[in-house]
Amino acid sequence: MNRVLVTGGVGAIGSAVVRRLLRDNACAIRVADQRAAPQWMLDRCEVHTGDLLSLREAEAVVEGCTHVVHLAAIVGGIANFHNLPHTLLAMNTGLYNSVFGAALRENVERLVYVSSSMVFEQATQFPTTEEHLQDCRPPRSAYGFSKLTGEIHCHALHEEHGLPFTICRPFNAYGPCELPDVEPGIAHVVPDLIWKALSGQRPLQIFGSGHQTRTLTHVDDIADGIVTAMFHPAGENQDFNISASEEHTVAETARLIWKLCGLDPELFELESVPSFEVDVQRRWPSVEKARRLLGWQARVDLRDGIAATVEWLREQQLASRRG
Repeated sequence: MNRVLVTGGVGAIGSAVVRRLLRDNACAIRVADQRAAPQWMLDRCEVHTGDLLSLREAEAVVEGCTHVVHLAAIVGGIANFHNLPHTLLAMNTGLYNSVFGAALRENVERLVYVSSSMVFEQATQFPTTEEHLQDCRPPRSAYGFSKLTGEIHCHALHEEHGLPFTICRPFNAYGPCELPDVEPGIAHVVPDLIWKALSGQRPLQIFGSGHQTRTLTHVDDIADGIVTAMFHPAGENQDFNISASEEHTVAETARLIWKLCGLDPELFELESVPSFEVDVQRRWPSVEKARRLLGWQARVDLRDGIAATVEWLREQQLASRRG
């Protein structure tokens, strides 16, 4: 039986990947994360809480695994890219060295690296194909650069040692399990805007003009794409954009969130606040390669996905008030 290690498995995407693997009930699952795991995960998975920056800990969690899904990283909204540039680089690079090195020594069947749409920070082709990375200028942000570094690690491991890999690039993940942060810009845009709307912020504050575009992709779709790519023969030594296909402006998304929060559309109003130095203005990937090679495509309707996320965050808000 396959044994799959999911690093960062307690996070929003990581827990969705674990749930997707459990649905098939076809492999043993090991989770590595320093955050507290929910009870359902403790009941059905082997959970490790060691520091993966330690080579000894990384080797211990990788031992006996046939597949590694590497999600552990410092992530979040655009504020993190600017507040923690050195920490991002040091942490993410250290994790590549330890986890990827352990995967090489264990000779795993497939190393799946979950990269980021931020490698296309300076894209000029839309929809953005995987091949455009060869012509795209490197990311300006430390986060985008760190995720691109991980992709280069994968190619180098394969070229020098023959280690099979798959690179998956999620685009604008949203869904239950991600809470907003008190500091604006730490959380991703969907939980941030939902929390503001539910909290009574009027007008609704957004970074920049609101004309920036994003391709919002539900975490369940992202998890399905990652698992599909990991086990599909055509996914070996390939990179994939794992994304929905529809491009929406931040202002359009904010209006939809407002409506799904049950608020009066006539009272909808946005207030633009200064953004950060790096705030990607357009993000719209091509998903043709995943459809062609893997037979995969996103399925969760944006309206349905945001409605479910609103209800989850509403429950979290009520629970926090009772607490």
